[in-house]
Amino acid sequence: MINFWRSLRFTIVFALLLGLIYPLVITGIGNLLFPYQAKGSMVMWRGQVVGSQLIAQETTVPWLFHPRPSAVHYEGNNSGGSNLGPTNPALIAAIRHSLHVVLKENPGTTVSQIPTEMVESSASGLDPDISIPDALIQVPRIARATGLSNSYLKGLIATYTEGRTLGIWGEPMVNVMQLNMEIVKRTGR
Repeated sequence: MINFWRSLRFTIVFALLLGLIYPLVITGIGNLLFPYQAKGSMVMWRGQVVGSQLIAQETTVPWLFHPRPSAVHYEGNNSGGSNLGPTNPALIAAIRHSLHVVLKENPGTTVSQIPTEMVESSASGLDPDISIPDALIQVPRIARATGLSNSYLKGLIATYTEGRTLGIWGEPMVNVMQLNMEIVKRTGR
């Protein structure tokens, strides 16, 4: 019986410590030291929230950079991939559809130039970043639609390129929201 009461006290103390006190302290530190990130990295435009740098938003207009395809239709509360195997007919159809869209939107691009991530959804379905080759393929389309020069758009990509994590993991990427906000600011749209 002594072990029961000892175990119960231990459980209550650690439930309070790890289930209440620790999360509150960490949340407080996060809000104090990183307020922008702790509140979802929300992007403001003309006094209104237009999105987050952490979650991709569906964009189909020709004058903006497009994110990766999404298996969850860019719904932030429904994160997840398609979980379809590489030989699944539904996955093959989705990739063919994405490939058709990319080729139609970016004339002059060949299938061999298109990076894999441009036609396949990410594991979360909400990846806010695209690869540098993905962004560069979209430059001519955006230049035609906005009148901005190719060199300006390539410079924008270079400015916002995020390197590998700790210099060794992953590939250089660029945040679609950051690029698109710069285009919106520059064109006034």
